[in-house]
Amino acid sequence: MGEPSREEYKIQSFDAETQQLLKTALKDPGAVDLEKVANVIVDHSLQDCVFSKEAGRMCYAIIQAESKQTGQSVFRRGLLNRLQQEYQAREQLRARSLQGWVCYVTFICNIFDYLKVNNMPMMALVNPVYDCLFRLAQPDSLSKEEEVDCLVLQLHRVGEQLEKMNGQRMDELFVLIRDGFLLPTGLSSLAQLLLLEIIEFRAAGWKTTPAAHDYYYSEVSD
Repeated sequence: MGEPSREEYKIQSFDAETQQLLKTALKDPGAVDLEKVANVIVDHSLQDCVFSKEAGRMCYAIIQAESKQTGQSVFRRGLLNRLQQEYQAREQLRARSLQGWVCYVTFICNIFDYLKVNNMPMMALVNPVYDCLFRLAQPDSLSKEEEVDCLVLQLHRVGEQLEKMNGQRMDELFVLIRDGFLLPTGLSSLAQLLLLEIIEFRAAGWKTTPAAHDYYYSEVSD
């Protein structure tokens, strides 16, 4: 049988019944309710930030399996509908659970990273992803290290792709980030460091220069 796939390793965090549902979705998608599968993955992503960082790979695998087996896109449609529902209620989610909000942003960015149409990111996700990142760049979010950390991590992951899809919004986002850095009301020293690092990262063409790597990562480890 060989080594289990990375998707199967990630499935271990679910209960036995859900594990079986997800394994079937990956191997025989026509045999399960794929809308239910989409909801299960989103629900788990909102509760488990480790899973939300990698769930896009599993979603991509299920979409590929369904397309190959049936030529349908039930799972993708269910996934995007649920992402939209959570997106529309994002302020309530943030007020209810900061961790759930951070997990949601991580998850939608992960989906944006993995789900492609003709090797291009999905246009339908560009503005929702930007809106989430803009929310993370507001002063009340910049005062919370979890949100700053999420903002910087997602920009490392999808910033370059997002900028190619809409460069003007990226410019506007970085105005907010620079303002947040220059007006450090309530910003922790770690948050300032992270914001400065992402400003320099983008300025260097979405790359970390060796000097910047040595500086920032020695500071973080200290």
